[in-house]
Amino acid sequence: MRCPYCGTEDTQVKDSRPAEDNTSIRRRRICPDCGGRFTTFERVQLRELMVIKKTGRKVLFDRDKLVRSFEIALRKRPVDRDRIERAVSGIVRRLESSGETEINSEQIGLQVLEALKSLDDVAFVRYASVYRDFSHAEDFEQVINEINAKIARDPLDP
Repeated sequence: MRCPYCGTEDTQVKDSRPAEDNTSIRRRRICPDCGGRFTTFERVQLRELMVIKKTGRKVLFDRDKLVRSFEIALRKRPVDRDRIERAVSGIVRRLESSGETEINSEQIGLQVLEALKSLDDVAFVRYASVYRDFSHAEDFEQVINEINAKIARDPLDP
């Protein structure tokens, strides 16, 4: 692993342990040249996934981009980082175990919407406004009415 401080190719692992989400391994590393210390995470990748965009263009699936989407939707919302990580890991696991190597971006977006619906209503509306391309106030009103109807049906289920 390359040192992020001095660029040395050969760093040493000082400590390895499962990460808090138990889906990755956390490794503490040290650079023998500059003494820099840093942490890396190692995840299992079942298969390399390609995302088919709306334009038909294919790009390599990027887990970090999925995490950023959640972070943007959940900005300034009281949602624990572990819950976000579990939601992202669940989506990635479902995508990898689907047996498909090419996945439409719409499928990923729908899974993100489902996860956000259970995490936070405000984040759900934020993401839906971009994903569904809201153009009028009525679009927001419709989604909010759906959420309110859900709350009225099951007030104990956030």
